[in-house]
Amino acid sequence: MHIHYISEQNSILNHFLTQLRDVTIQKDSMRFRKNIERIGEIMAYELSKTLDYKAISVQTPLGVKHTTTVAEPVVLCSILRAGLALHQGFMNFFDDAENGFVSAYRHHYNNDDAFEILVEYQAAPSFEGKNLILIDPMLATGQSLVAVLHKLHLEQKPKEIHIAVVIAAPEGIAFLEKNLPENCHLWVAALDEKLNEKNYIVPGLGDAGDLAYGSKL
Repeated sequence: MHIHYISEQNSILNHFLTQLRDVTIQKDSMRFRKNIERIGEIMAYELSKTLDYKAISVQTPLGVKHTTTVAEPVVLCSILRAGLALHQGFMNFFDDAENGFVSAYRHHYNNDDAFEILVEYQAAPSFEGKNLILIDPMLATGQSLVAVLHKLHLEQKPKEIHIAVVIAAPEGIAFLEKNLPENCHLWVAALDEKLNEKNYIVPGLGDAGDLAYGSKL
């Protein structure tokens, strides 16, 4: 798996990440969603540099311009519900991409800290031979992403798989490296220190889904 850390060099990305984490700012859910969307746009631009391109010619009002465009179609697929704002950021740049949505959540079967990942809903186009970009803001244990990819990947073979996360824990990255194919790229906006005893990212930012869309029952 190829890993890309895009906040190692200072840029406006770090400004948006700081606002996501700040407890005095993140209470504004509209601003929180917008900052995640902006991060998605930055990540989409950086990711686009690694795609394959093909030569084309376009007619302008005054002549013909020889240029390039993305060679294979892109499919954006996000994990509900926390991934929606990040998905929008990617869609702003890959505006002709097809889109898919999958639900995955932690099911605490004994009402304690132990859990399993349940994937119950999927609405996605074909991604055979295409560039699949899987979008999820938080990479904690990595189990959700692996479960979703296994469900999506049973019968279809994308050309490349790109996973985009805002904040990642080292434990989650290690889990993906052990369980995902070599043609995967992991894009990380920020690498945090660790997981706590409840498998939440520290220092993290809290529950991204709740901060973006309100508390759930």
